[in-house]
Amino acid sequence: MSRRLIILALAPFVLAACGPNERDLAQTGPEPQLPRQHETLVPPMKIARPAGWDGKVPTVPAGFSITPMASDLKVPRQILVLPNGDVLVAEGSGGGAPKVRPKDVIAGYIKSLGKTKVKGGDQITLLRDADGDGTAELRTVFIDGLNAPYGLAFVEGALYVANQDALLRFSYQDGQTRVAGRGEEVTRIPSQLNHHWTKSLAASADGARLYVGIGSNSNIGERGMAVEEERAVIWEIDRLTGARRTIATGIRNPTALAIEPTTSALWAVVNERDELGPQLVPDYLTSVREGAFYGWPYSYWGQNVDPRVRPQKPEMVAKAITPDYALGSHVAALGLSFATQGGFGGVFAQGAFIGEHGSWNRQDLAGYKVVFVPFAGGRPTGPPVDFVTGFLDEKGGARGRPVGVAFDPRSRTLLIADDLSNTVWRVAARAPG
Repeated sequence: MSRRLIILALAPFVLAACGPNERDLAQTGPEPQLPRQHETLVPPMKIARPAGWDGKVPTVPAGFSITPMASDLKVPRQILVLPNGDVLVAEGSGGGAPKVRPKDVIAGYIKSLGKTKVKGGDQITLLRDADGDGTAELRTVFIDGLNAPYGLAFVEGALYVANQDALLRFSYQDGQTRVAGRGEEVTRIPSQLNHHWTKSLAASADGARLYVGIGSNSNIGERGMAVEEERAVIWEIDRLTGARRTIATGIRNPTALAIEPTTSALWAVVNERDELGPQLVPDYLTSVREGAFYGWPYSYWGQNVDPRVRPQKPEMVAKAITPDYALGSHVAALGLSFATQGGFGGVFAQGAFIGEHGSWNRQDLAGYKVVFVPFAGGRPTGPPVDFVTGFLDEKGGARGRPVGVAFDPRSRTLLIADDLSNTVWRVAARAPG
């Protein structure tokens, strides 16, 4: 049966899955409202089709400006600012898990409608804005021949790149515009199937350790738990020896990691499971607690049991902890960067910038923006604030979709990778007057 015929045949089930009066639920913060479960044959699906910017730019708060630092990239995902101000952009796409259910075919087709047609570059691109006008005068391929690079970190003269199958180290000299060679393998990363291929990366505050986020190989273990060994976890890796240990489990897809600057604690944004309804389950922002189990696949948001998992394991549910801060269901948070050294000041002085790539499995589009979660004393203190919007047009088309974000305290700018329009956006505070 063709993809089109499958979608037409299952359309009544998709539409019937939409629960009434659930769009007004408060689903952000430490205590999100969780509706009853709507288990469906396939989830309700709607994705914003590419619309293009057509000369427009995203919307930022009063007192800020936004400009394209670089365009025509090859699926930009995550961003790293080097000590000299050069910007590295990881470009690529990975994956390759076989489809095991009709739902996988349908979901894959629907999601493909909201993606760029550009092939991922499998490379790191360097951008240099020497005069500080917001546009990169120099653009060069910094490292090529990579395997779906995603997470980036820089420590003591070495660049670390998380491919979908391995963590690599490259020596770096200040001002260098290209790195030759294949890099040194620090450790292999689980890549069996790669349902979730993105491997997030952050360095500890002292630089001694690296953290890698490894997503699950399924929605709720439907491929069998054998392929979930060392998946839905966060690793801590000794930067020099490559020795590693698992510090968090049951964390379905930790798509971005960052160090909170006042406490040096590790935080993550996490994409949760599908097919329980348009308002379940909230994606979240959380501190990564040593030895914590976050519930996947047996429960969500603490000890709310997922009845679809076989076999059920009440003893695992009893261990599950509640994440710190909900971001809303299916917003697909893919970027995380903390404001440092006073951030932009004012309400944007302390907190986390989060890139929300946008939903595909609910009828009312969610995400498609960059939000700011205010912090005080190393903890979230209030509701998220829309910081960069306008990625959706008036007709519900997508001009762009934000992924990685990077705050640079030296230039007081926020960089945003947009993997639909293949642009890196630069947000800056306007000078007074």
